[in-house]
Amino acid sequence: MARCGRGEGDTILSVIANVAIGLVTSLLGGGFVWLWERAKRTRAVNRRAAFFGVRPGHTCLIVLGGKYNAPGTAHYRDVRAAVELAVLAGELGCDVSVEAGDFRGSNGDRTEFCVGGPLGEANIRAGGHLAAHLPGVTVHPYDGTNPDSVAIEVGGEKFPFDRGNQEFALVAKFTPAESSRPVFLVSGQTSMANLAAIHFLRREYEQVAKELSSLERFCIMIKISGIATYEFHRAELAREVTAAAFIRG
Repeated sequence: MARCGRGEGDTILSVIANVAIGLVTSLLGGGFVWLWERAKRTRAVNRRAAFFGVRPGHTCLIVLGGKYNAPGTAHYRDVRAAVELAVLAGELGCDVSVEAGDFRGSNGDRTEFCVGGPLGEANIRAGGHLAAHLPGVTVHPYDGTNPDSVAIEVGGEKFPFDRGNQEFALVAKFTPAESSRPVFLVSGQTSMANLAAIHFLRREYEQVAKELSSLERFCIMIKISGIATYEFHRAELAREVTAAAFIRG
């Protein structure tokens, strides 16, 4: 009967030990990579949730405005904007409820996304939010003979309306005193501007967040340009106007 010498036995044991160590190292390495990737994804979700004021696992309220001077009807671009917000909420693990722009009452413990400008009673709630929380903001009424028509004015600075060429959307985040969750207001000069602002912020929220002094309360202007060529796909941060927007002029 053949027997292994001591040296040969030690060699076999050494090989087995090396294989075992290799397997354990691979398993540990794979586990650490998985944990690191999971933590990375969790951090990304938390950063996104913090910017939009969403609490994963909770319900978001979308208040959708109507067409200018046509209460009860929604522009298809505003509907697309609401869909983008619903997708965002879903990605963050939230349920969604939808109300029209004449919705009354507190958003309570639901993060509210209010989409649309107040002109022509398109979104009455947006007008209420602006009056109650952003006293430094003026939305000039439509007047075909006035160069300030539909311009958004913040602290004396005007953001003019050039329909179909260059438009603006005001985006503000604040928490009403009677609520535990914030309102995220997207008030564009047109439905195109609303959609462009939401589309832009979904992709570039991290870069925008770096420009803000606070994520708890802010007001920014988003500029949409080249609309005839790029539609809602060309948007950029024009300016943070937080200080001027939340102080009565």
